[in-house]
Amino acid sequence: MTTVTVFGKGNMGSALSGIAEKAGATVQAIDSQTPAGTAINGEIVILAVPYPALDAIVEQYGSQLAGKTVVDITNPLDFSTFDSLVTPSDSSAAQQLAEKLPDAKVLKAFNTNFAATLASGTVGGDRTTVLVAGDDDQAKQSVISLVESAELSALDAGALKRARELESIGFLQLTLAAAEKISWTAGFALQR
Repeated sequence: MTTVTVFGKGNMGSALSGIAEKAGATVQAIDSQTPAGTAINGEIVILAVPYPALDAIVEQYGSQLAGKTVVDITNPLDFSTFDSLVTPSDSSAAQQLAEKLPDAKVLKAFNTNFAATLASGTVGGDRTTVLVAGDDDQAKQSVISLVESAELSALDAGALKRARELESIGFLQLTLAAAEKISWTAGFALQR
């Protein structure tokens, strides 16, 4: 049985814990109230935290993340203006994280989905699709299998360098929702 560690117990963390449980995985939830030094049990570790929290997680848990599949769901927005991404135009939050965790298998996923569409499993009348980018095919397949076991769709979006485009899609969705042009239960659907 797979064990999934989810950092974060907010809307996204709760939705992702629900997906893992529905897929039959054991879930370990970690948040800012979790005692320092807690052992990470998951083979898959999902970072359902705001982008600025990544550095603290790397500092506190970096050595424990070696060899694990680490899923970055962040959208590195400038939340003061909601007008730009804060990562360089030739990089992404996931690529930066991979540089800080060279012994982990870093993926980008779930950042193009709102919590409501993950929890419901649908976007409009279509099944929710999770896009997964990364450089380790086995790690990507483990996350795709987890998602599909929870009765959602998943699609391999390519190498980790595709994380930049995924973060741009996430940025667009967030700005549309914040401007009340779409609801927080909306999203982009893929039909195959």
